Parts: sequence; structure tokens; C-alpha cells
Amino acid sequence: MPATTLDTVNVQGARQPYRTLTVTGAMKTDTPVRDLAQSVRVLSETLLADAGVTRLDQALDLASGVARQSNLGGLWDSYAMRGFTGDPNFGSDYMVNGFNSSRGYNGRRDTVTTASVEVLKGPASALYGRGEPGGTVNITTKKPLFQPEYALQVSGGSHGSWRTTADATGPLGERVAYRLGAAQERSGSDRDHVESRGSMISPSFLWMPSEDTTVSYELEASKQKATFDRGVVAIDGQLGRVPRHAFYGEPADGPITTESTGHQLFIQHQFNEDWSLQTGLSYRESSLEGLATEARFLQADKRTLVRQRRGRDFAANDLSGRFEVLGQVRAAGLTHHLLMGVDAYRFVDRRKINRVATSTPIDLYDPVYGATPPAMSLSTWTREVQDSHALYLQDQIDIGEHWKLLLGARHDRYEQSVLNRRTGISTDQSLSATSPRAGVVYQPGKTVSLYATASRSFRPNSGVSRAYTPFPAEKGRSSEAGAKYDAADGRLSATLAVYRIEKNNVLTPDPVDPNSFSIAAGEVRSQGVELDIGGEVARDLRLSLAYAYTDAQVTEDNNAFLVGRQLANVPRHSASLLLVQGFALGSGRATAGIGLNVVASREGAVAPLTATDDFKLPGYATVKLLASYRLDRHWLLSLDLDNVLDRTYYANSYSQVWVAPGNGRRAVLSARYSF
Repeated sequence: MPATTLDTVNVQGARQPYRTLTVTGAMKTDTPVRDLAQSVRVLSETLLADAGVTRLDQALDLASGVARQSNLGGLWDSYAMRGFTGDPNFGSDYMVNGFNSSRGYNGRRDTVTTASVEVLKGPASALYGRGEPGGTVNITTKKPLFQPEYALQVSGGSHGSWRTTADATGPLGERVAYRLGAAQERSGSDRDHVESRGSMISPSFLWMPSEDTTVSYELEASKQKATFDRGVVAIDGQLGRVPRHAFYGEPADGPITTESTGHQLFIQHQFNEDWSLQTGLSYRESSLEGLATEARFLQADKRTLVRQRRGRDFAANDLSGRFEVLGQVRAAGLTHHLLMGVDAYRFVDRRKINRVATSTPIDLYDPVYGATPPAMSLSTWTREVQDSHALYLQDQIDIGEHWKLLLGARHDRYEQSVLNRRTGISTDQSLSATSPRAGVVYQPGKTVSLYATASRSFRPNSGVSRAYTPFPAEKGRSSEAGAKYDAADGRLSATLAVYRIEKNNVLTPDPVDPNSFSIAAGEVRSQGVELDIGGEVARDLRLSLAYAYTDAQVTEDNNAFLVGRQLANVPRHSASLLLVQGFALGSGRATAGIGLNVVASREGAVAPLTATDDFKLPGYATVKLLASYRLDRHWLLSLDLDNVLDRTYYANSYSQVWVAPGNGRRAVLSARYSF
């Protein structure tokens, strides 16, 4: 039987290393990228391998309009797309094979099982429900094959880092195949006392009971232990006065542990050439637990840092499912590609925090660790339940040879309850929202597509106000227009997009108790231009280029000085470049490449209360070098050098006392054996 990969959200048809012809994550249907009325960047497995990517945040550096955000001391993935971040109480939203896989406490996403990363710009609410209007990310995983393949890779690098991965696939019978991916690593750091350890294992199975039906199951189990690292301090808003390696927590607190176990079951059945159904379930349990001593504020002497100690005990479980019917109807010279679906999810979040508000101070310039911490007391103990169910419809219409029309809508009903176990106070709310989407594509020839689209989005706010009342949902509206180019020989593609997004009911600090509560009084607007290019520009010369101009600012806030301010950690200008040249060397094949990442200055404070809390993160540019050599069909050696010039830069921040330095110069040597 031939090699088989099958999943409704799998990216298919990649003829060139950095270019993908067809994407299904955006539409839940098998749709060519050039036919989509939105900007989509697909980061292929080849591109991720060339760039030396092992984590999701590294992959997203390759896409336009994506900016790193404060990541809870290095414990989860957090990014903004077109300026919008999502719920700061969790990592940023992303999907795995079309199912939300970021709700809860899942640590930093490893790419060992990743086949591609789809960066879907603009609101996805018309299909996926709650979400940010800037866009979303869908990760497609490697699927079981009926042809045996095996690979083992070992890597070692700076600061005692090492990583081992394994990937195996093959048949278990005439109609059953398996795949097993696994990774284990230790990540060192040029920061004092900071390191992490992680492991992930993911078995998956594909069963084909008939030629028209497939059943797939995937399990993901991951565990990470990482130092809780809030970074360095900006003294009076100035960075660089303390060394980038300085650590201001307590080494004896030990690591924070995150664990996540996820299951996905998906079934497809083809009735005939025109009609099919697909249905699936996803269930994920996750937790985060550990102690951490972290900065609170700087005393007037500008060298004594007052800290607080927290013990976190978080746990969550997330159950979701969907049922969809897909079909084609031809009438009056038009072809309708129809999608009708229902979905639902139940998310339960349990949080318990013990803390002491003022812990042992530390000297910024001469840190001494090991002071006896004061006793902690219970400060937060909550249980939040979110229930949602929805109906959605979509019609992609082919109108003649040159025009395509998209119409879609989704109606959600959402219920939320929050119980404060410490006070006994419970709050409940019910919300409903309809999210429409419309788009048009004009294709004057086989290489150019022009498009325009408009849509609305919504996102329920988590938590409660100071009066223990729930918040209204965030609501957004978006418009986008652009042009796509696909070379006639299939070697190169490009997308140029312009957009404008507005969102209201954004949470801002409560002026009465800004450290503990929020109010839904904010409005923000983002507008910009994005360019993405990927493919082969000359023989064996691969290119990935991304540029974004992002004007994302506050348009209304209860704190007047924030109005007109750029959103935190979002640069107006950002760009990335990767060039990789392949060539013959001796009896084997080699590659040599260079990567460049440029980020302009950014606002550094996420929720400043006064102008004195505000500060800027300076812009930066980093360079990486890459090389590989394939000895034969089994062995591949590679070398990655990140931040070659050892630039000091700051990747993200939350406040003046929580600023995350970027990694210094780092080398990684890898050997891969496949058979």
C-alpha cells in the first residue's frame, strides 16, 4: 500500500521547500492558498529544519506581524499577532490539527512532531469561535505512513545544552499504521542559575477500515521543569545598567513544573466525490506547580529590589469536539464548496496561589541568595468553568474562471462561572455572539490573486471585576486587502497585505485596585502592512522573507496617558530573512545559510499606571549562521550559530522589573541518522 497521510487540517501539496500550495487549517477544507481571501503563511518542515527551529516561538519569528510577548518567566509561549496577544492569564492561543491546544498550562511547544505551522492572519471566529482578531496559529503534526521510516538525532551546544529526538513510522498491518515522535532535552543559559529540562512523547495511529473511511488517534504527553525567570531590571526606565546574566530570584526555590497530556481522535468518511463528513474529539489535562521569588519594585536607592514569593498550584482540563459535513453543489454555472458544522467545548481552570507580598530584598549589583523566606498565606483560590457550543456555515463559491466569493457565519453561546473558594463568592454569565465573514478573490491570471475580506470576532474575558461581576466579551472588526503571487514554475510565492482592526471591551487595570483587578474599559486599533515571500529564487537557493509595519495603539482607556500609546512589545517595524544555498561538496551535499532578525523599539510596560512606570525596549538586530552536510542517505550533520555577534538585546517585558534578555551567542551541533 502507498504511503498515506490523512487529516482534515493537514497541509498538502508542498512542491517546493518553503512553499505550500494547499492549506486546510484556514478553511477546514482542502483549499489552495491562492484562493483564500486572507493572508496565510505556512512554515514548512523544510523551512523549520533549515532555521534550526525546535520551539514554536522560534518558528513564529519567521512570519510577518508576530511579536514575542511576556511569557510568564519562560513557562509558556506568548506572542502578539498584528498587535493582539489574548488572555494574559494563559499562553497565546494556538491550535493543533484544528483543535485548540493552548487553553490551560501546556508549557512551551516543542516542534518534534510538527509537519508545518500555519500562520492564519485575521479573525478565525467565523469558523473557530472565540479568538483574537489579529489571527491564529494552527500546527499540523506528522502523520503515520505505511512506508517504514526511522530517524534519530542528537544535538549538543553552548552552556551544556543537549537534545535527543526520535521519529519512527510504518505499518502495523494492511490497514493500520503508526508513528512515534519523542524528544528529551536540557537547555542551559548564559543567565545565572537558569536552565530547563523537558520531554515529550507522541504516539499516533491511523486506521483505514475501508477505502472511504479513516480513523486517527494522537497522544501527546509532555513535561517541563524550568527556572522561573523574570529577567532583569530597567532602572528608571534604563536598560543595561545591570548585566544581562543577573538572576534575581532564589535558586533554592527550584524549578516550576508544567505537565500536559492531550488526546485527539478524528474520523473522516467520504460518501462520494462531492460529499464527506469529519468529526473529532480532543481532551487535554495540564498543570503548573512550584515556588518562585520574583521582583516586585525597586526601592528609592535604585539598587535594592523588593521581591515577593509565590507558590502556584494550577490545573486545567479541556474537552472539545466537532462534527462537520462538507460538500459541493453545482448550479447556474456556480460551484459551491459548502461546510456545515457544530462544535462545543468545556474548559475547567483551577488556580491556587500562596504568597507573601514583601519577601527578602536583594542587591541588584551584588545579589546574595539563600535568605530565609517568610511564611506565605493563601491569596487566590478559584475555579472557573467555561462552556461553549456553536453552529457555523461557510460557502466558497467559484464564479467563472476568475472570481471566487467566500461567505461564512458562526453563532456561539458561551457560559462562564467563577467560584472564589477563599471568599465563597460565585459569579455566572451567559453570552452569545454571531461572527460573520465575507471575502472576494479576483484572479486575472494563473500567477496573481487579488483579494479583500471583512469579518467580526469575539473573545470572552476571563476572571471577574472588583465587584465580583463578570466582564463583557471583547469584540473586534477587521478588514483586509492584498495581493498574492505564485510563480508559474511553482518555485516562489509572495503575499502583500494591508489591514485595519478595531477591538473594544479590552481589560485595563482598575484605578481603585490596579494590582488585583481590571475593568473592561479599553479600546485598541491596529493597522499595518505585511509582506511574506518564500521559495526558491535560484537553483538550490532558498529564501524566506517577512516584513511588517504594525501600528497598534490604544484608542480609549480609563488611564488617559495610555491613549495613543503603542501596544506593549509590539514594534512598528520588524523583519526576518533566511537564505540557504545548497551545493555539492565532495561526495555529499551541503548547505550554508544566513539568518537575520530585526525588531524596532517597543513599549515595555504591559499595564503601566503612571508615566513613570512607562519605558522603552530598544530595537535590535541579530544574525545567525547555518550549515549542514549530508554524508550519504543516512547521515546528516548540521551546525547552527545564533546571535553570532553576541548582541545584548531584550526580547520582551512586562514591567520595568520584569524584562527578559535575549540569548547571547549560542552554538548547536547536531547529527541525524535516518533509515
